[in-house]
Amino acid sequence: MQSITDNESKIKRDVEHEDIIETNNLTGDKQLIEYDKQVLDNLAGHYEHILESVGDDKDREGLEKTPMRVAKSIQFLTQGYKVDPAAILKSAMFKEDHKHMVLIKDIEMYSLCEHHMLPFFGKAHIAYIPNGHIVGLSKIPRVVDAFARRLQVQERLTDQIKDCIQDTLNPLGVAVVIEAKHLCMLMRGIQKQNSVATTSSFTGAFLKDSTRSEFINLISSSLS
Repeated sequence: MQSITDNESKIKRDVEHEDIIETNNLTGDKQLIEYDKQVLDNLAGHYEHILESVGDDKDREGLEKTPMRVAKSIQFLTQGYKVDPAAILKSAMFKEDHKHMVLIKDIEMYSLCEHHMLPFFGKAHIAYIPNGHIVGLSKIPRVVDAFARRLQVQERLTDQIKDCIQDTLNPLGVAVVIEAKHLCMLMRGIQKQNSVATTSSFTGAFLKDSTRSEFINLISSSLS
């Protein structure tokens, strides 16, 4: 017969396990992200020192579980390091003769600035012109997440998305525009609350003024 203590320990282990496993929407449906327990413990230990260093009491009620919560948060927000964006595209490539622009705009994007590890967030607009193959539409936002869930700068993020689509699909051209607000500019430093950073990167057909202008017009207008 199990004791109450044994049952409590089992419940605690089950809750901890359930807490460590979350649905992973980055790589596909019905997949799980399982955190690395050793990395979590290591990160949590560092965050305990950070709490003490800023002058707070890591053992008070409100902060008792904060180091582990933040450790899980950081592992989740940087899970892109373990994802192959090209493999995401290759998992849903289809032969198709369509040779006109395919555009997905207003893709929500969240990332961490590598300089201050503060969030920057906004929207990505991505288009490509097929050259014998198209890709499942949901894969484009997943590629955005795969690169965004890393320590980043917006300029590199824009180029990485473009290069991945170009190298994997070999389309006639790729266009990427990202508009984002950076908390490192909003809540510290220069503290400009209404500033938005815009970056762009183009290949192939989008280097032509006419094609690029069509893309810019489409992402700037509302068709609904």
